[in-house]
Amino acid sequence: MEWVIRERPYRPKELDYSYLLEFTTKIHGISEGEKLFNRVPRDLQNELLYNNLVIACLDKGVIRLSLEYMKKMRELSHPISHLVFNRLIILHSTPSRRKMIPKILLQMKADKVVRHISTYNILMKIEANEHNVEGLVKVFNDMKKAEVEPNEISYCILATAHVVARLYTAAEAYVEAVEKAMTGNNWSTLDVLIMLYGYLGKERELERTWQVVKEFPCVRPKSYMVAIEAMGRIGQLNRSEELWSEMKSEKGLKSTDQFNSMISVYCKHGLIDKATRIYREMKTNGCKTNSITYRHLALGCLKAGLLAEGLKTLDLGKNLPTSKRVRNSTPWLETTLSMIEIFAEKGDVKNAEKLFEELKEAKYIRFTFVYNTLVKAYVRAKIYDPNLLKRMILGGARPDAETYSLLKLIEHFGTGSHD
Repeated sequence: MEWVIRERPYRPKELDYSYLLEFTTKIHGISEGEKLFNRVPRDLQNELLYNNLVIACLDKGVIRLSLEYMKKMRELSHPISHLVFNRLIILHSTPSRRKMIPKILLQMKADKVVRHISTYNILMKIEANEHNVEGLVKVFNDMKKAEVEPNEISYCILATAHVVARLYTAAEAYVEAVEKAMTGNNWSTLDVLIMLYGYLGKERELERTWQVVKEFPCVRPKSYMVAIEAMGRIGQLNRSEELWSEMKSEKGLKSTDQFNSMISVYCKHGLIDKATRIYREMKTNGCKTNSITYRHLALGCLKAGLLAEGLKTLDLGKNLPTSKRVRNSTPWLETTLSMIEIFAEKGDVKNAEKLFEELKEAKYIRFTFVYNTLVKAYVRAKIYDPNLLKRMILGGARPDAETYSLLKLIEHFGTGSHD
């Protein structure tokens, strides 16, 4: 393309320049992209090229320069694409920047840019990542009011958020909506459906969806891993093992994630000997263990009644680097909660509180069942703490009947201590 611009065997069109601008900025950086933009004939420096330049800048995380180009676009009366605002919203989705999103949406409205379905999906995903089901549903209702038709991605976000929140009846309705909204056999949607059917305990639907995936010319290792974990979730360990063997023979075992998928199934069921066997196989294969591996193994030890080994394994994982994305992921949070449940049953408040802090950082404590698990630890330990209800409400969770019955039991310990 650069040769075409230099030698001019034909006159490049705006789409040609658009592609070159995108790749130049991505590979050589923003300054080279700007140089190329300035070499483009004036009559082709239109909305397509400007939008691509702004998006390229945003992809590099350079917000201020992007805003300057957006200002220039307004001066030239060039329409700004919804994709630009989508990128801006994503860049401001971190907790420290989230307060800017309402302002971005107001600017979008001022620029007469209609919110696209993808914009709503991004806003819903942000709420889902914060475990804010009410906020998620509000965005969904806003979308319906705007008469924007939800797609399979919208329903996947809704269904996943509701199963994570253990709101299974609503989740089932959204899963049905996913099935109806599907356009063709999209492997990513099918993976989500397999995961959802695992949560909902729907074995027949899970198998049916897996058979659709199996008909693809090439089944990805990721799909195998999702199916292995889903089968394990509904208690079909034999089926998980079959899929594990199938993945092993057809795809080979090349990644830590593949081993972690089978380890997680065994550990959820307390089968620590089988999990350890996979762990050894992983090391023999040359795959490095990570913090996820040790978190699963720690749960497996605790489920098997091996408390000392569980705590030691948990510490091994804590010494390894763990990204924020992993710490905020549902499998990590659910594994951590499962360990808290075991400590709660033992009345081990100290260890339950340690792990609870991790859930607090991820805002997973917004779910009432998470806080109730911690309260159970205090009940089992017969420890009175008058601040538990206040902590719960400040953490964003709503007390329910179980909460109040547990707190009532704790009050007795307080009364007893004064007698």
